[in-house]
Amino acid sequence: MERAAFVSALTRRILATRPDGIARIAITGVDGAGKTSLAAELAPLVAAHRPVIRASIDGFHNPRAIRHARGRTSPEGFYRDSFNLAVFRQALLDPLAPGGTRRYRTAAYDHRTDGAVDMEEQTAPANAVLLVDGIFLQRPELDGIWDLTIFLDVPFVQTFARMAVRDGSPADEADPTNQRYRQGQQLYLMECQPQARAHILVDYARLDAPEIVRA
Repeated sequence: MERAAFVSALTRRILATRPDGIARIAITGVDGAGKTSLAAELAPLVAAHRPVIRASIDGFHNPRAIRHARGRTSPEGFYRDSFNLAVFRQALLDPLAPGGTRRYRTAAYDHRTDGAVDMEEQTAPANAVLLVDGIFLQRPELDGIWDLTIFLDVPFVQTFARMAVRDGSPADEADPTNQRYRQGQQLYLMECQPQARAHILVDYARLDAPEIVRA
């Protein structure tokens, strides 16, 4: 599918999701799949029709002491301890649920400074679309949250190559410095089966020609 047609198809599906309420949309996949870039591409197209709230799971990290409690290189620590899912729900997801207060915050913790984010609450329009990008968005703690999940399926060999361009990290998925992240995400993929459970599964190996595998 040509990219323009792909993006248009996703935009239509998002706009059709909970048209009379707040739609909570997850754009997910492994690290380096292209989640943030796709969300940024979709946001203005959706915003032409409905208010858009952009957020990322990256705004809800745990403090470094918790993230590294199992060891700095622990894959299980990366999977289980990276994010504060309770605060993620409390600050962002639950207020935008049906019957919620609509008073939300899009971030609570900055992992780069290892400090809390001072952010005032905002009020969501009643028909807003929340576009959240991030890894691990289909963990059991978030079951029943999402009105639509879009999983970008990309082999690790490609995602680590993309991250090398983005971050300057090693491009080889087998590099020792990548194992915390690769093995931690493999644990998540095996435990949660996000590809099988996503509402929309996308073969995102080719950025110029993504394919919707299941919708």
